[in-house]
Amino acid sequence: MAILVTGGAGFIGSHLVERLLESGIRTICLDNFNDFYDPNIKRNNVKNLTDNKNFHLIDADIRDRNRLEDVFNKEEIETVVHLAAMPGVRASIKKPKIYEEVNITGTLNLLEVCAKTKVKKFIYGSSSSVYGLTSKLPFSEEDRVGKPISPYAASKESAELFCYTFSHLYDLSVCCFRFFTVYGPRQRPEMAIHKFTRYIDEGLEVPVYGDGTSKRDYTYISDIISGIESVLNREFGFEIFNLGNSECIELHRVISLIERFVGKKARIKRLSDQPGDVRVTYADISKSSELLGYKPKVKIEEGIEKFVAWFKNAGSK
Repeated sequence: MAILVTGGAGFIGSHLVERLLESGIRTICLDNFNDFYDPNIKRNNVKNLTDNKNFHLIDADIRDRNRLEDVFNKEEIETVVHLAAMPGVRASIKKPKIYEEVNITGTLNLLEVCAKTKVKKFIYGSSSSVYGLTSKLPFSEEDRVGKPISPYAASKESAELFCYTFSHLYDLSVCCFRFFTVYGPRQRPEMAIHKFTRYIDEGLEVPVYGDGTSKRDYTYISDIISGIESVLNREFGFEIFNLGNSECIELHRVISLIERFVGKKARIKRLSDQPGDVRVTYADISKSSELLGYKPKVKIEEGIEKFVAWFKNAGSK
């Protein structure tokens, strides 16, 4: 039996695939290597895995229902970890249609094929963006959602609803993880910590939207992977879990830490707030802690130091 990881060559996916292979698990990495960012980056993420006998790479798109059926009929897939998605709040405002096609219809395709082929477990990578604008902190899985402020957030919430429906109809064990601002080695190049590190290192102006006091719950990649791994041997009907660090960090502080570890000062360029952005994200992780034993270990100072070290060694290339 195998675990299928969609988006397995991406940032989070490639780290998960590595962890699964380290555990001796037969792992199928499915990715369409789209051009949201340089596809060679994703190919490079998994190039060192190709000699592992438990690794199988499939170039396929989750929008292609027939191709998915072919994959599931040929492979003995027991668990699906669904991380493939069109990412990015701001990009979704410019091109909302593709977010519906990939994040909603693509997820529905997977759920239908899972139901048809009797897959036992479905793990979905959702987002803290589903919480929208709320004054209640920290964000709890019990909070009422339903007011997303970007097409990206709307697509992620819609996919969660389909996950619940298929869990109910087909007795599929489903776990939805709401990720909070994941960072670390191999982070996508357009994401803030990666972009800021590159710009500071190259002496370019760092674009800061708003006054720099926005706060995020930055979560290091190894903690996210441990959270995902924790459900592989647990059984649920349908559950939603926050995976965050449960600490709000101001953008100013993040930039200051990057400056310290890069060894250069940032040239800040002030820009107006962007539509679709929220002021604060903050995870209540009490449920994840109680039911999964989830305990994030990497604080922001250590995480930024590790990221900058990776960037200087490999990421800048």
